[in-house]
Amino acid sequence: MINKFLKRVFRKSAKVRSSGNAQVIPFELHGVSRDQISYGAQKVTDWLQAAGYQAYVVGGAVRDLLLNRIPKDFDVATDATPEEVRRVFRRSRIIGRRFRLVHVMFGEEVVEASTFRSMIEAEDAQTDEHGRLLRDNQFGDQEQDAARRDFTVNALFYDPATQEIHDYHGGYADMRANMLRMIGDPAVRYREDPVRMLRAVRLSAKLEMRIDAATAAPIARMKDLLDNVPQARLLDEVLKMLLSGHSVECIQQLHKMNLHHGLLPLLDVILEQPLGEKFVMLALRNTDERISQDKPVSPAFLFAALLWHEVLAAWKLHQQQGERPVGAMHAAMDEVLGKQKARLAIPHRHDAVMKEIWLMQLRFEQRAGQRPFRLLEQPRFRAGFDFLLLRCASGEVDDELGLWWDEFQNVSAERRAEMLQPEQAADKKRRRRKLRRKPEATATDEPVA
Repeated sequence: MINKFLKRVFRKSAKVRSSGNAQVIPFELHGVSRDQISYGAQKVTDWLQAAGYQAYVVGGAVRDLLLNRIPKDFDVATDATPEEVRRVFRRSRIIGRRFRLVHVMFGEEVVEASTFRSMIEAEDAQTDEHGRLLRDNQFGDQEQDAARRDFTVNALFYDPATQEIHDYHGGYADMRANMLRMIGDPAVRYREDPVRMLRAVRLSAKLEMRIDAATAAPIARMKDLLDNVPQARLLDEVLKMLLSGHSVECIQQLHKMNLHHGLLPLLDVILEQPLGEKFVMLALRNTDERISQDKPVSPAFLFAALLWHEVLAAWKLHQQQGERPVGAMHAAMDEVLGKQKARLAIPHRHDAVMKEIWLMQLRFEQRAGQRPFRLLEQPRFRAGFDFLLLRCASGEVDDELGLWWDEFQNVSAERRAEMLQPEQAADKKRRRRKLRRKPEATATDEPVA
């Protein structure tokens, strides 16, 4: 109780001071201690400062600690160049072309150290015809580095040596006000990098912050700029959304702000179909729940779920055109994946897994003979079964099918034999007789010489 009382007293007496254009927030106000910083980040900042350089923990790690969240990783910003950082740390390597960074290794931990960068003047900036920055890798100072970051809550610099936070853009106040606000003119910043529009949606959902009105206002009229973003960057941001642990909120916010058009075309149709919407939302909630429980999640499974009703519609159409079910499914899968890859570059390594999951849905209907046993032996049976359960929960298929397979995979061999559905024996015998039957001679047939 004494410690709590002293903490309250110090917080009341503590004041924010100014240092140049920055506000310096003392530990007594923000409460983030050096002990909350990872071992590697402490060593990187300590050793760089001992070598005469500035060094701070920056970005999402500081933001998350202020929100009482556990950071995924710790990044460091410094006035040392990549070569100078490399000389301080023997176990390090310089990576990147556009942005040259240094990865410093401490056992399994990798700390990313970046040199302060500055905003390039408009007349010197290298942009495309839409205004998107193509090259802005120019070293600067701490204040310039803060100005080129996207949101105020991501532009906080924490010094583990003094336990102070340096704030140039009111990010600490925005954090306390639960506000996500763009640094600078939002329209200019979106034009420089349209992905910031998606990042605003993701961070507002993940951090449970409302988007500042001025930050949100230009999005509706500038969303077409996303068409000019490289597919790899779009995919990276979409994956961050889907694997953020708040994918439901992200998708709903995308839909609300009309940002999903073209990015995830399937949502245009799916979210207007009760069955499709229920299936997708179940898949997203299942993913969010697994992430909250620190369970592994598969991007391929998630993409398979998001694209399933597109595949289902194409499959039915191909069957109506006279194709057999399996052939129709293969054609539908290729058609949907081809259409989606034209906008969002889903890596080819996911294709095989997605197709296996989809094809298994046909095989789950076959519960006679040796087919169920062979399906159990498939390496991705569990993923296919989890997918089946989502279909059952959404009402697409009868719950009885999921219950049957749930029991079948967990019972004895004797019970499995009892559960098998009867083969259509009569049909099989008729087919065999037709194959063995020879044409009967007729009165007009000529005798064989």
